[in-house]
Amino acid sequence: MRPARQTAREVICRGRGGAVASRETICDDVGAMIIEYAFDRPISVDAFADVLRRSTLGERRPLEDRACLEAMLGHANLLCTAWADGLLVGVARSVTDFAYCCYLSDLAVDERHQRRGIGRELIRLTQSRLGPRAKLILLAAPKAVDYYPRLGFERHPSAWTIAADRPLA
Repeated sequence: MRPARQTAREVICRGRGGAVASRETICDDVGAMIIEYAFDRPISVDAFADVLRRSTLGERRPLEDRACLEAMLGHANLLCTAWADGLLVGVARSVTDFAYCCYLSDLAVDERHQRRGIGRELIRLTQSRLGPRAKLILLAAPKAVDYYPRLGFERHPSAWTIAADRPLA
């Protein structure tokens, strides 16, 4: 009897311009598939909106506001992606200084591809682009609150947010 899931990862680093960073063959009860992970591979606003929609993250993102989605992509300076047969199935979108902190603002994986290690690999790839002193920071979506501690993230008790249009007290 074979394990429920087997993976084989081939690490490839070809530099800039949308190069494949790694390739993983996932064999599980759904079948075998090749997932290619990339950093610095541009994606369209339509592809970004589509993967957000196919993940649970789309519920909390402005999918109807194309200009906002364009700005979200345009101002992110670290984008790691996962592809299956040319379809974007996962994205980790971050804003970072690469030395001290990295805000992982979106981690979205197509619901049909979740629980296969794609989110974990996107985070690992994001970490691999950062300097040794950098910390990854994120705000968990309600449905993902229990996911991050399993990966080794520590809860931080003093994070704060305020909307840009809300006046300071």
